[in-house]
Formats: sequence, structure tokens, C-alpha cells
Amino acid sequence: MAAESQLNPTQPVNQQIYRILRSDIVHCLIPPGTPLSEKEVSVRFDVSRQPVREAFIKLAENGLIQIRPQRGSYVNKISLTQVQNGCFVRQAIECAVVRRAASLVDDHQCYLLEQNLHQQRIAIERKQLNDFFLLDDEFHQTLAQIAGCQLAWDTIENIKATMDRVRYMSLDHVSPPEMLLRQHHDIFTALEKRDADAVEKAMTLHLQEIGESVQLIRQENSDWFSEE
Repeated sequence: MAAESQLNPTQPVNQQIYRILRSDIVHCLIPPGTPLSEKEVSVRFDVSRQPVREAFIKLAENGLIQIRPQRGSYVNKISLTQVQNGCFVRQAIECAVVRRAASLVDDHQCYLLEQNLHQQRIAIERKQLNDFFLLDDEFHQTLAQIAGCQLAWDTIENIKATMDRVRYMSLDHVSPPEMLLRQHHDIFTALEKRDADAVEKAMTLHLQEIGESVQLIRQENSDWFSEE
């Protein structure tokens, strides 16, 4: 299990444990199929079992773990169906988001997106994949904010945990960050021109990458996937 165990006393404990465990699972530091023990996690974070139990429930709601009463909990294998359904829903939401953003974006917001793209480039050059992963999410969240619909991003956040595992597994070779950055630039260029059709097309091509990469990742790690 990953080593991070320091909690911030000013923030809700259950939410912090959820975020850390989610990150560990997404980054495959806790591989699919791994048993999860409330007792071990409570020892790791030096807390009672109650906040751990609450974190487990949220992880289960996001499809990352399975809780079996009297039998323990374990990290779910990656569901092909969940990935495919998540891709479908995310594409529907984000294509609508960027079409609206194209009619609302201003020069300052374009500057913020440019800064984000520049930071993505630096993360790639320094081979800081975790930073790139976070900046990728920030880019998409900013688009939702430009469209004036934070709820769109909140909805995506709730459904994309399983997709994130595939995204992270594919970053080093199947969907290299250099390619993803080029796609982000295509989205930005169309948005800057206020071209709704072009920005929707660029977003569609970008999000289809996850659906295509999952099959290649599955071939390399077949024991981590389920057909469900």
C-alpha cells in the first residue's frame, strides 16, 4: 500500500482518506483485486474505523471497490462496461460544455487556458506524469467553468474514476501525454476562434482516445479487467 498517510487536521478526515485511497487506486498503487481492510487503513492513517468506513462507501459508490458484509472489501477490477458507459456520458456532457463555452469565453479565460497548456508542456518535459494528470483535469474543469456549469464537471468527476485508471495506465505509451497535449491545443484553438462546431469535433476526437486505448491496455493487463 502507498506510503502517504499524513492528514490535515483542519479538513474532514473521511474526505481526505477517500481522496488518498482514490488516488492510490487510480494510479494502480493498490492494484485491482487487492483486499482492503478497514483495520489496516485505520492504522495507516491513525484514525478510528468510522471515517475509513465512510471513505469506503464513497469509493464503492464510484465503482472503485466492492464492499461485502462479513467478507471484507476489495478493489474492483476495471469494468469494460463502466469505462464504455462513462466515456459515452462524458462525451455527451463535455461536447455540450465546449459548444456553450465557445459563445461565452473571454480573453482572460483564454489566457488562463494558455497558462494551463504551458504548464502541461513543462510537466511533460520533466516527465512529471502525475502533474500532467492533474493539469489535464484542470483544463477540462476550466472549460466547464467558462461555460458557467460547474455541475457538469462535478458530474464527470463522479463517473470518471474507472476511466481515470485506464487514463493513467495509458499515459506512458498507449496515449502519450504529447499526443493528449496536441489534442488540448486543438480544443483551445477552436475555442479561441469561438468556433462551436470545430471545438465540439476536437473534443470528440480527444475523448474517443480513452475508449480506443482501453482495449490495448486490457491486452497488456488482462487480469486487471472484467467483462462486466
